[in-house]
Amino acid sequence: MTSLGSYLHRHPRLRLAGLLSAPLLWLVVAYLGALAVLLVSAFWTVNGFTGGVVRRFSLQNFRTLLAEEVYRAVTLRSIGVAAAVTVLCVVLAVPMAFFMAKVASARARHALVIAILTPLWASYLVKAYAWRILLANGGPIDTLLGGPGHGPGYGLPATVIVLSYLWLPYMILPIYAGLERLPDSLLEASADLGARAGRTFRAVVLPMLVPSIFAGSIFTFSLSLGDYIAVQIVGGKTQLIGNLVYANIGAANNLPFAAAIATVPVVIMVIYLFAVRRSGALEEL
Repeated sequence: MTSLGSYLHRHPRLRLAGLLSAPLLWLVVAYLGALAVLLVSAFWTVNGFTGGVVRRFSLQNFRTLLAEEVYRAVTLRSIGVAAAVTVLCVVLAVPMAFFMAKVASARARHALVIAILTPLWASYLVKAYAWRILLANGGPIDTLLGGPGHGPGYGLPATVIVLSYLWLPYMILPIYAGLERLPDSLLEASADLGARAGRTFRAVVLPMLVPSIFAGSIFTFSLSLGDYIAVQIVGGKTQLIGNLVYANIGAANNLPFAAAIATVPVVIMVIYLFAVRRSGALEEL
């Protein structure tokens, strides 16, 4: 063991490879392996008579996805919902993070960080069903807005609201971290040069926050794109990609087609990651 330790000490790259071998093996087998199986099974089909899976290469599932208008509409709707959730989270997160990082005292800052993290400890289903009660016809939101039928009810707006609530902490924390690294001297220099608060925010703060916003958007966009539980609970008749995957796994029992649908958000996120990597967002994660 002493000679082995000495050998590893003289070869730091080999020592690093040994330390990383276990987590890399887990990543390759559990994560990349699952994605590989998903991709391979997307090229299989189901026998219409027996219902068994035919393990023969075929592009039929992807032809159906491209040919059927309903699948294109669901894909565009899912992208729109994910984009709307991301924009809403940015609008809410920027002032909250700025107050935490630049206005609140150190003691209040710690309390606010805990308050933002606390909802993440609660069950996803508890939070989603709590919003179902709030959005119900004749529920608390209807009462506040003037009576039954005046609130958003169940549907696409409710889905955006609930997903924004669920993923908002994932946007606040990267922006807060980015603002903490922003020197106060830059804000003071902008004020000394005569810039008002709005001009300082647009010219100094916002350009430096772009990587942090993109970093947060990776979470909010991807989590919203593949979500189906919130849609099931508050979405009404809304159909998103996650619902289609679940429907084909359950009642339809068409696992290959479900796998083909599931590759859609994976491809979208790969394209999105390539698009934002030049902004430095990946370094903010």
